[in-house]
Amino acid sequence: MELSIKHQSDLKKAAAILKSGGVGVLPTDTLYGIVGSALNKKTVERIYRLRRRDRKKPLIVLISSRRDLSRFGIKPNRGTASVLKKNWPGKVSIILPCPKPRWRHLHRGTQSIAFRFPKDRLLRLMLKKTGPLVAPSANIAGQPEALTISQAKSYFGSKADFYLEAGKKQSKASTLIKIQNGKLTVLRQGAVKVK
Repeated sequence: MELSIKHQSDLKKAAAILKSGGVGVLPTDTLYGIVGSALNKKTVERIYRLRRRDRKKPLIVLISSRRDLSRFGIKPNRGTASVLKKNWPGKVSIILPCPKPRWRHLHRGTQSIAFRFPKDRLLRLMLKKTGPLVAPSANIAGQPEALTISQAKSYFGSKADFYLEAGKKQSKASTLIKIQNGKLTVLRQGAVKVK
């Protein structure tokens, strides 16, 4: 199903599909992503299969506010909270400790998850409706990222439940940082420069 970001009714349809456990391609704050509910284990496994992604590699989780972290049992200390405040909302994905077995389908045994609180208004509205979403780039692992819906369709065809059209989407991937024991490490310099 092809939908357009310009139509309110299409955004509602996309949100309803995601809430019910579906998987779709939509524009994130960086590139097109193949997304699904982070809270639904079956949905997350389906995305791993569709992307042929290494099952040991965790996915980034998009959230609609810093408060969403509490859903994952994460209570940032003062130092971590100030790093979050400085970098969010924005194109910075931050890896935080999340050892709970309940979230193993997200942390894949690493005991940590990368979260991103995006600045993009429409994406945040979507996240408010759907709850946290896993959002890897819309491509098969090892292949170029899809910059358009037609490129995404060439990867996933009818295996995705919807495609949300928003023209060409081109950006560097998010910057990836890790906070552990109060220490900040930059793992990937992406769209935003972090020192």
